[in-house]
Amino acid sequence: MQVDYAALKAGGFMRQKQKDNFSLRLKVVAGTITARQLPKLAEVAEKYGQGYIHLTTRQGIEIPFVKLEHIEEVKAELAKVDLHPGVCGPRVRTIIACQGNILCPHGLINAEAIGKKVDERYYGRVLPHKFKFAITGCINNCAKPQENDFGVMAAVLPKWENSDACSECELCVDNCPKKSIWIDAEGVHFDFNKCNLCGDCIKICPMSCWQADRIGHTIFVGGKIGRHPELGVELVKLLDEAEMFRVMDATINFYVEYGNPGERFGDTLHRVGYDKFRQLVCA
Repeated sequence: MQVDYAALKAGGFMRQKQKDNFSLRLKVVAGTITARQLPKLAEVAEKYGQGYIHLTTRQGIEIPFVKLEHIEEVKAELAKVDLHPGVCGPRVRTIIACQGNILCPHGLINAEAIGKKVDERYYGRVLPHKFKFAITGCINNCAKPQENDFGVMAAVLPKWENSDACSECELCVDNCPKKSIWIDAEGVHFDFNKCNLCGDCIKICPMSCWQADRIGHTIFVGGKIGRHPELGVELVKLLDEAEMFRVMDATINFYVEYGNPGERFGDTLHRVGYDKFRQLVCA
């Protein structure tokens, strides 16, 4: 029987070193599956694999040792609980995200919800090479957006208000990691150019003198790990969600137009030029 290994890999079944064995990569969005899906996952791993699953570095799930002759049965069983194979190859891969403000005290945005929107919009789209998204809910950077082709990091712009209530305790000064706040005889001062948009001053102020002027999304592009790792470059700060998706669309379109087959997005940016990219995407 002729086996189309390329098609199997594109459909989430990665060939193992053991003959006619495949590791099934499942589609998992923002690292979340339901309690209802877990028993079926265990059942399939026990019946068709070797009784275990592997958690990937990108919040994914793989079932190793699926036999070639069982592939269709495995897909049918998992589909009963809305679990499906993922993708490999030159496509938009699994979207990773932290949980953001759903649970995390530091979270500024619902990173998981944005991850699901990104998944619906781009997941599996064929591109010159693999393309990875990451969404993180604050500058603590748990989802490592700088290591991805397109990374989103939530940020907050602080604003000084209600000066009459200020006790000049200097907690904001002492806790500012970038020393962008200082107090002197003339009052409280803030340097936006030094600020990393973390919002620590807002959280620490006992008198609520610091408020969130704007919560937005900082964008990083061109990051990758692999054999030739490179951190993504900061493109723009504090975009609202609509603008963020506009920039995503423009970025994907740029990659389709200018990327060479087999060329990672960051390498396309180096070849074509970041200035040209910024002009086209941020106009």
